[in-house]
Amino acid sequence: MKIDRKGSAHWEGGLKDGRGTISTQSGALDERPYGFAMRFEGVPGTNPEELIGAAHAGCFTMALSLILGEAGLTADSLDTTATVTLEKLETGFTITAIHLKLEAKVPGTDDAAFQELAAKAKANCPVSKLLNANITLDAALV
Repeated sequence: MKIDRKGSAHWEGGLKDGRGTISTQSGALDERPYGFAMRFEGVPGTNPEELIGAAHAGCFTMALSLILGEAGLTADSLDTTATVTLEKLETGFTITAIHLKLEAKVPGTDDAAFQELAAKAKANCPVSKLLNANITLDAALV
């Protein structure tokens, strides 16, 4: 089975004076504005890094729910925050880390078993796997 999902971006202008919008196929994001100040200067608004964080947190949490279910466990709650670190390096801005912080209520397990299950979920989450994915580009000048 193959499932394709789409996200899109539109940009006008230069890096600092330009502005853009980000949208998703589902309409969850519909032409949400983003720009330099939102990404690099702390101005309220969305940016690619927080979207990656939300996607990773959501994917990991669902993967953990699956892994728990396979172990005969059901969570009362799973709360995950993904902190995406963007740093300016010699080669330019780079996402250097993603830190997942999980707070969970899972009756019927102990910490050692839970840590093992959480690590398995992290390793099998499709967004976690993305770091090793084959990414292709088809660019056209119109």
